[in-house]
Amino acid sequence: MTAIKSLFDKLKLYLFNASWMMAERLLNIGVGFVTAVLLARYLGPEQFGILAYAISMTAIFASAGHMGLAGLVVREVVKKPDMVSETLGTTFMLKLSGMAIGYALILIYTLVFEEIGSTEFWMLLIVASAIFFQTFDVVEYWFQSQVQAKYPAIAKSTSLVIAAGIKVALVLSGAGVVAFAFAHTAQFMLAALILALLYKGTTAVSLTTWKASFAKAKELLSQGWIIYLGSIFAVVYMKIDQVMLKWMIGAEEVGVYAVAAQLSEAWYFLPTAIVASFFPKLIKLHEADPARFNQRFQQLFDVLFILAIFVAVLVSLVAGPLIALLFGNEYQNSASILTIHIWAGVFIFMRAAFSRWILIEGALMFSLITQGLGALANIGLNMLLIPRYGGEGAAMATLISYAIASYAALLVHKKTRPVFYMMTKSIFSPVRYAINAVGVTR
Repeated sequence: MTAIKSLFDKLKLYLFNASWMMAERLLNIGVGFVTAVLLARYLGPEQFGILAYAISMTAIFASAGHMGLAGLVVREVVKKPDMVSETLGTTFMLKLSGMAIGYALILIYTLVFEEIGSTEFWMLLIVASAIFFQTFDVVEYWFQSQVQAKYPAIAKSTSLVIAAGIKVALVLSGAGVVAFAFAHTAQFMLAALILALLYKGTTAVSLTTWKASFAKAKELLSQGWIIYLGSIFAVVYMKIDQVMLKWMIGAEEVGVYAVAAQLSEAWYFLPTAIVASFFPKLIKLHEADPARFNQRFQQLFDVLFILAIFVAVLVSLVAGPLIALLFGNEYQNSASILTIHIWAGVFIFMRAAFSRWILIEGALMFSLITQGLGALANIGLNMLLIPRYGGEGAAMATLISYAIASYAALLVHKKTRPVFYMMTKSIFSPVRYAINAVGVTR
């Protein structure tokens, strides 16, 4: 008991931090789920599909502004606290520039491929405007480095609830689908505003002291350009399915698929919250005690795998009756899509830990390689499977491409092979822990 208490005392800060992120995501799941049910029923598969298409397309182009800097900036702030103002200011400048490029690309795409004045045209332009407010994610990086997840959680939760209220009001007033695009953008605007206010009230490093440095930008990009390209590939193979469904079949199929994908991807907050909370500790442990670092990383993979299997089995069992009850007959095909798509989470959960391993080990090229393989595999598989199986084919493509990018690809190179073996060992972790438990009881 003493050993357990001692371990808890050491980890309680990180557990408390993770609990805030999980609470925020649970609220997001709850409110987002209720809102999705309401919108899906109100708009119907076709209009709901147009909204989902606009959000997916925006996510792809918005990747130009993410810069792949999240983990890198957290690491920089932890290791170089005397350069916080320069690091955060430069990151803000880089993200803003990237978002501007992303919006310009969306504008070009919309003018070329969508009919000017059509519903899709306005939906894309309005939803895409939200990407500028995502620049304030830089503030969240600061809070992550300080193990203070409660402040981003407060900002996101507050904006989520307000935006949900706006959407409910729009439904009650009989608004058209374009109005929901404005509500989507309002959520990001509110989150950015609240996050900036919380930062101002909780830290001595004022926003006005942030300064952009060309030298720092060059340093960050020289370290992060591989992750940047990798993050673009990651967004492509996470969102291209809905875009290709729109191109190859139509908006209605996108709506049916989006219901399943949203229910499946809602669980991805679990590995993100767990890994992000322990990341600062893992950075220090890697330098101080490599053997213990490897031990902790194996345990992290074990936890993530067991959690992913539990979620996949649970969702697979309730998918059919859940969708029938909540979404109705119009979305009955979403159930079969969900039972396929949810198993991709097994690889997404473990990928969360692998992504941090890449940063800690400085093996950034593997982010680009693995994400690139995943994107290419997903596009190719979507082209092959969507015409034959529709939404189920897109789900199959997602599952296979995730397995390639986040597991199978790690076997190829000797540097990532130990991580592949860790993941493989985690796949057998339920058996390992069961055997150990039996041994202890004897």
